[in-house]
Amino acid sequence: MGRSYPASSFRVPISMESMRDNRRWLGIVLLIVASSAAAPAAESPRARPSRLAGRVPLAVAQTQGSEAAPRDAELRETARRGIAALMYGDPDGAIEIFQQIQKADPQSPLGYLFEADATWWTIYLTTGNLVDPDVFDVARSSTSPYDSHFEDMVNAAIRKANARVHAHQDEARNYLYEGMAYGLKGRFYGLRDNDLPTARAGKKMRALLLTALKMDPSLEDAYLGLGIYNYFVDTLPTIVKMLKFLIGLPAGGRELGLEQLRRATDKGDLVRDEAKFYLAKDFSRRSEAEFDESLELFQQLAHAYPDNMLWTLLSGSLEIRLGRAEQGEDLYREALAKTARTKSEVGQALHREARKALLRRHPNDRFGD
Repeated sequence: MGRSYPASSFRVPISMESMRDNRRWLGIVLLIVASSAAAPAAESPRARPSRLAGRVPLAVAQTQGSEAAPRDAELRETARRGIAALMYGDPDGAIEIFQQIQKADPQSPLGYLFEADATWWTIYLTTGNLVDPDVFDVARSSTSPYDSHFEDMVNAAIRKANARVHAHQDEARNYLYEGMAYGLKGRFYGLRDNDLPTARAGKKMRALLLTALKMDPSLEDAYLGLGIYNYFVDTLPTIVKMLKFLIGLPAGGRELGLEQLRRATDKGDLVRDEAKFYLAKDFSRRSEAEFDESLELFQQLAHAYPDNMLWTLLSGSLEIRLGRAEQGEDLYREALAKTARTKSEVGQALHREARKALLRRHPNDRFGD
């Protein structure tokens, strides 16, 4: 079960149990929403059927024979459609679109980076505590069926981005993609409670994103990873001091982190909606207690992506925290009803979370099950 973390818990000596919680919180230091890498056909994972993906045509030409690969701008246009599918709560549909990018340009990191991101969301949605506003540490188990696939995708993204950097091909953007991939690695390790790999991935992510911005200040997507890093490193002093000693982890800054997250939300290209999610989660922490701002951001996501009951559940949890229990429970019931007959694994997981949230408040009711 998730724990809440009051502001005072970050300013006093901690027990071994709370130290473990803080270590696992550090995974969020690395919550970076990424983009994934394109790979050769031999590396491509199995296709996953989705009604949504079938309605989203590829926006780039497929490479054939000696034809030139699509430009990164064209690939990003297709990636935005995959991101929309992901934000609608359809990771499988998103993955189909990202695999089209891989086929269009097998040497681009973009498709694999986003496929890793979509796979992380699948892990989050099927194993996480999705309702508690305080909880970032979402893993209920040490493994999931998607772990090896995630690692394949994120490692392919890193290889391909690094190869393009060394070939002096669009270096700034490929530093960005490589940094995003390391952020995803840290995010994954954090879920698995692997402290040192989490911190090392975050440190590498930060360096790559700063390099990307130095070369091209217009790469606004870099501010998502930097914002999350700076915010959480500054608000988790006990464990961070230990990691600073072990690996030379650079310092962060809470206010700078929030400012950078807002910038990614307002000006980001590929990460705008995910930045909004992370900013809302920050505001929902008791140490921030900006519950109205958090609710507004989740409501914006719910309005933009009404089929994704994650946003409905999160909005409901904030309504309850703000003392509006009836409105919050109505949102839980809406999510429960709309996921009742779903056959997708993600939809079924959301249904379980909605039912659990209602049972917490009304333990004597059955809510349809």
